[in-house]
Amino acid sequence: MEAYDGCGTPSGRCAVKALPPGPVVCIGETMAALVPEPVGALAAAGLLRLTVAGAESNAAMYLAEHGVPVRWVSAVGADPFGQRILAEVAACGVDVTGVRTDPDRPTGLLVKDPAPGGTRVHYYRRASAASALGPEVLAGAAVRGAGLLHLTGITPALSASCRALVEEALTGPLPVSFDVNFRPALWPDGSAPEVLGALADRADLVFVGLDEAQALWGARITAPADVRALLPGPALLVVKDGALAATAFDGRAVHTEPALPTEVVEPVGAGDAFAAGFLAGLHRGEPVGRALRLAHVTAGAALRASGDHGPLPAPAEIAALLDAPAASR
Repeated sequence: MEAYDGCGTPSGRCAVKALPPGPVVCIGETMAALVPEPVGALAAAGLLRLTVAGAESNAAMYLAEHGVPVRWVSAVGADPFGQRILAEVAACGVDVTGVRTDPDRPTGLLVKDPAPGGTRVHYYRRASAASALGPEVLAGAAVRGAGLLHLTGITPALSASCRALVEEALTGPLPVSFDVNFRPALWPDGSAPEVLGALADRADLVFVGLDEAQALWGARITAPADVRALLPGPALLVVKDGALAATAFDGRAVHTEPALPTEVVEPVGAGDAFAAGFLAGLHRGEPVGRALRLAHVTAGAALRASGDHGPLPAPAEIAALLDAPAASR
């Protein structure tokens, strides 16, 4: 990533000062999603609401709502689900001209099954349009002029060509933001710890939850500093600790910001919103600590919604939350 300020990571990379100029380009699959309405167990649901769900397009929508120029690059099927996805993502202000409509493969589908202990997700995405994405998308017009590529650990699990896309992006000239986004159901062969660890360590900016780091890399991970020891490569590493706090390792500096108290309706999508809020803060030129606060504010919007995407607070409320002392937030 460009715009460095001092060098202090174990890898020798420099601390991040701000995002480079140019739009953020988010690359990855988005599916049609069926969600029980009202929120409850799928087996007892009388109605299912149709919405859209995709880590990268979630992040893109929140980035657009924060005023950040953003493009989403993907593929959908030539079907009503694909049309719905394109319309909803574009309605948030995201440039979707880099999304290909595949005449032969369908749009992926997921169904959510909320429960008190967490939401289970049933995927119907095998041989989907987006699973055919490959490194060629990096040469497309939608990627030219990008300031940053935003990718997640979902994409390399979808197919060999999708993994090749991520590998090539990490060796290319553009800085890469990588959200580990571990989804166990997508890694039945058990290769996720090795694959996601190697990919994350090559990215410029990484987001990972402490709980998913523990699930991936075991009991040796007990604190954010343990994740940093495991991933020394990124210039900026952000470790999220659920409803407690988030910690950013920025060169030699370490920043920790407590999470905001939030009533949780449904947690899926909050990590994507967090990443978008943090990137939006860096895009504004905010210090890392305030970027973490904006990430918490944005994640709260997703937590309060039954779908993956919820409305942001009014700008005046966001500004007040960013300026408030930690004890009063």
